[in-house]
Amino acid sequence: MPAAASSCLSFDRERIAQLVHRFYDAIRADAELGPVFEAELHDRWAPHLERMVDFWCTATKVSRSFRGNVYGKHMTLPRIAPRHLKRWLQLWKVHTQAVFAPAPAAELQDIATGVARVMHLGWFGRLPPPGALQHWIETEGADACAA
Repeated sequence: MPAAASSCLSFDRERIAQLVHRFYDAIRADAELGPVFEAELHDRWAPHLERMVDFWCTATKVSRSFRGNVYGKHMTLPRIAPRHLKRWLQLWKVHTQAVFAPAPAAELQDIATGVARVMHLGWFGRLPPPGALQHWIETEGADACAA
């Protein structure tokens, strides 16, 4: 079976929803990310979570339910710093590993790294070098990819 077809078998909407809710619970409780997200979503968490489930279901080819401009929406966020992107990736890694077996967790982390690369370009004016984000989330200091 081709890799793309076999990877789809590891994901379903219920597990993606579990991951998304667990991940955003952690974001809301996080000292770095909680205030950033709360400022934008304060009374719209439920619809945001549904959109994020749709996004990740579309990204993993479970469905084609997401429509929207992820990049455009995120580029309007004020005061985003490299430490926010780093923390987002760290929490995503923790929660993908908690919900999924290693191979699907790694696939979800790869997708998130791709998203993070594009956001990094928009927020900080350049793409990080290949592999830099993976190294970055495993090291101390938030400036490794921002310089």
